Amino acid sequence: MYISTKAEACLTVENGVLIAESKGETLRIEAWGPDALRVRATVNADFTGKDHALTEPHGAVAEIEVGETKATVRNGRISVELDLQGGWLRFQRDGVEFLREYARNFNGVNPHAKPLFIHAREYKAIMKSDNFQIKLRFDSHKGERIFGMGQYQQPEFDLKGCVLELAQRNSQISVPYQLSSLGYGFFWNNPGYGKVTFGKNLTEWEAVSAKEIDYWITVGDTPRDLVRNFTAVTGRAPAYPESALGLWQCKLRYRTQEEVLSVAREYHRRGIPLDRIIIDFYHWTKDGEWQFDPTYWPDPKAMVDELHAMGTQCLVSVWPTVERGSQYFKEMRARGFLVWTDRGQAQCMNQYYYVDATNKQAMEFVFEKCKEHYLDYGIDGFWLDEAEPEYHCGDFDIYRYHTGPATEVMSEYPLGYTRTFYENMKKLGYTEIANLARSTWAGGQKYGAVIWSGDINSNFETLRVQLCAGLNIGMAGIPWWNTDIGGFLGSDVNDPDFHELLIRWFQFATFCPVLRMHGDRGPHDIPRLSDKGGGKAHTGQPNELWSYGEEVYEILKKYLDIRLSIKDYIASLMQEASENGSPLLRAMFYEFPEDEGCWELDDQYMFGSRYLVAPVLELGARRREVYLPKGRWKNIHTGEAVEGGCRITVDAPLDIIPVFERVKG
Repeated sequence: MYISTKAEACLTVENGVLIAESKGETLRIEAWGPDALRVRATVNADFTGKDHALTEPHGAVAEIEVGETKATVRNGRISVELDLQGGWLRFQRDGVEFLREYARNFNGVNPHAKPLFIHAREYKAIMKSDNFQIKLRFDSHKGERIFGMGQYQQPEFDLKGCVLELAQRNSQISVPYQLSSLGYGFFWNNPGYGKVTFGKNLTEWEAVSAKEIDYWITVGDTPRDLVRNFTAVTGRAPAYPESALGLWQCKLRYRTQEEVLSVAREYHRRGIPLDRIIIDFYHWTKDGEWQFDPTYWPDPKAMVDELHAMGTQCLVSVWPTVERGSQYFKEMRARGFLVWTDRGQAQCMNQYYYVDATNKQAMEFVFEKCKEHYLDYGIDGFWLDEAEPEYHCGDFDIYRYHTGPATEVMSEYPLGYTRTFYENMKKLGYTEIANLARSTWAGGQKYGAVIWSGDINSNFETLRVQLCAGLNIGMAGIPWWNTDIGGFLGSDVNDPDFHELLIRWFQFATFCPVLRMHGDRGPHDIPRLSDKGGGKAHTGQPNELWSYGEEVYEILKKYLDIRLSIKDYIASLMQEASENGSPLLRAMFYEFPEDEGCWELDDQYMFGSRYLVAPVLELGARRREVYLPKGRWKNIHTGEAVEGGCRITVDAPLDIIPVFERVKG
């Protein structure tokens, strides 16, 4: 239904959708999920029709009212007013404004306007293209705190005042969903390269190359509401395998079949349950052949059978890389299965090419090889490495994918990568899928991907950063998350300080979604097996629980036992993540939103609703301060009950991480 107004806007209302056309721009507003709205805008002839991460049925219809000066779109508790003269938007929760577009263009109506001619929605044409450089601006709020947005390697937990690159890199995962202390969540539904500035004076979202503005916004009383609403429209994690709740063992790198079996046998001899062991990169003949080098892996099926007999599953590393000499290179290049470049050399990518994970046929080709060379031997799953992918030239504007230039679609890459393996394994009858992956985007949680925080450094500063990263990615809808225990780069197995770091990291990881040993341990003085195939890459020092001496072993074993003692509880948290999206690693305010003190905490967290965890994050620290919200808490190590609503200082000798159990009733 077309509606005529006195303002400079032509309005159409169709099936609960408001479409406003004014001065060459088309704006589309509609209900999308519980207490949520989706807003799109373009200066092209039409919208793309792409839903990107908003994949789940939303079943919502908005109420629309049109007046002389404004139009209102309402869905449950959220509403937005469109100013028909200036074209700017004003969002409300239960009738109270919480966000408005940054309107600094004089229009005679907006009392805050000034004649600066700065528009909230800005489009800068890209020549010879129907794409634009796009900016979207909102007024900033004093005192607002912002969380979520994925995984960034920075110590800032509250993102207010931060500038974030919207791009996938090794150890950086952009999932552009912000959770605000003002009771709203905002998702930038754009998989391309960009930037967001959570400034003191304004918030500005920027896309380097896009055809339209597309965002989704919701309201709720608690952070739990906001995560639940977001995952309702982007998807939730599947059931997590009970067989993967314990210890995952890994290192850079097990070079032979016998090395893997010897490690698993030693765990079995010691009576230590080992859920999974992982075979890292360069077990293959060449990049892009996705198969064991028979020189070092003569009988993979026999290896897997023995592992299974000991109760251990086996994962193998898969890279999306193809070198020129591989047996499939010419075919894959001819069929357009490789990432190409608009200029320069594709070999910029460290002398090999990347499979184009946005090309469904290309990924089906890769999966078929992995099925033949891994799954058919009984391999249980995959470590999907380099999932960003990791370009060694960071000029993202040179790369071109099947679905468009990387600047426009780059975050589709990790989704295509993990989705292919998840969906094909399901078709083959696998019911317990949990594949490691180094990157994801919004909605990636539904593809059975266990995200880890990349190739990070081995020091306490990095451990501190991982806590912020894990908490924020959880609030962006990604519940299955972990780190390389002890960090990946820069360790020395003979250094007592590293031993302390490893212990503190393992204690933290005990109360994380996944407990996984990994790292490239120095000194790097172990000779290579050969100069080709599966023998050419270096290996780090041993990295098993017993590899660091008896004192370290006893402490690590103690915490593995604690982990195993709460497996049923962890399984219940995984089920909760599948049901409502709640992360396992939770900011204090996630469980205690009414406690102002909890919104200021960035060095402790809740593991689910039961355990308050205060990791030791400094070398040499043997005590630390802990904030206990109101209620009764029990120290899990001493059994002492403490009344909350205060800060306390607790002892934290090397074998103790302060953990308090919430006493109900």
